[in-house]
Amino acid sequence: MSPKPIIAPSILASDFGKLAAECKRIIGDGADWLHIDIMDGHFVPNITIGAPVVTCLRPEIKKTDDGKGIFDCHMMVAKPEQWISDFAKAGGDLYCFHYEAASNPRDCIKLVHDSGMKAGIAIKPDTPVDVLYPILDDASGDKSYYPDMVLVMTVEPGFGGQKFQERCMPKVKALRDKYPELDIEVDGGLGPSTIGVAAESGANVIVAGTAVFGAKDPKEVIEMLKGTVASNVELWKTRSKV
Repeated sequence: MSPKPIIAPSILASDFGKLAAECKRIIGDGADWLHIDIMDGHFVPNITIGAPVVTCLRPEIKKTDDGKGIFDCHMMVAKPEQWISDFAKAGGDLYCFHYEAASNPRDCIKLVHDSGMKAGIAIKPDTPVDVLYPILDDASGDKSYYPDMVLVMTVEPGFGGQKFQERCMPKVKALRDKYPELDIEVDGGLGPSTIGVAAESGANVIVAGTAVFGAKDPKEVIEMLKGTVASNVELWKTRSKV
């Protein structure tokens, strides 16, 4: 089964003075997930929000049977194992930590699954994709150690508004060709002008901040992003059979 096109606007680009209303608005405009950037001032130099804010947002954003309203927590933190329980209790749905920050990525994935959340694993622009292959190729058969999603960063984590780096797209293509059913997320500088190359490479989960929250018509932008991903699904299928 092919991965679904998923649009996950980054709330980092929203108006934090009316955060709940902004999140409701963007879900109403067609967004699937909310991408929640968690920064601790250690793994990255900036600080954003923590579990208490997620706790406050959860009752305001309803999850639906078709997958709307998922909280995609991008953990840009130095000790990802430390915060798993807090975010599970807060209402996080997907806990995506950085490969570079985890002392044992496989064990961290297992801890996330044990908490009841799905697990994602992220890599920075200069981290080679093949570091993930031993995890994704695990032949043990124990799915609790297998990530539900891989996030390929096209910008350095920690700052919004950076420019998309196309040099990261071969990593996305390699993942899609090798793991055709995997959810592959791309984050950094995505919008109408850059979605084409990301979708062609194989990304199905698209993080967009300013391009969505700052748009005159967010619904139109979300539809365009999702449509571009959907139109490339058959391309991925054909390529994976070659």
